[in-house]
Amino acid sequence: MSGQAVIEAADLPGDALSSAAAFHATCVVRAEEALANHDAVLFILPDADYEHTDWRRGAVRTLARRHAPKRVNMIGASDPAAIDAMTSYLARARAITGQYLPAHREGVRL
Repeated sequence: MSGQAVIEAADLPGDALSSAAAFHATCVVRAEEALANHDAVLFILPDADYEHTDWRRGAVRTLARRHAPKRVNMIGASDPAAIDAMTSYLARARAITGQYLPAHREGVRL
């Protein structure tokens, strides 16, 4: 097995319901295929407002539980520096799984 597979989903619709449906229709299958050959999957989604938080957390937690002990995480960011920093961090953070981390240049946004 190799390290972390990265799945980018930059073209999701803007509204939360349509975005969740598109994610589940395309990205979940890609993640499950990637987990056959990788120890971890990281989803990179664009920044989104609070209406997207619940479905994103639910999706990543469910996938992480289903595929344990492999890791599944998700970041929400549009800034390339934030994406690079979080991708690098999560590749090394072997104990972190099932997390949705909205990020921006200065760090994690709570």
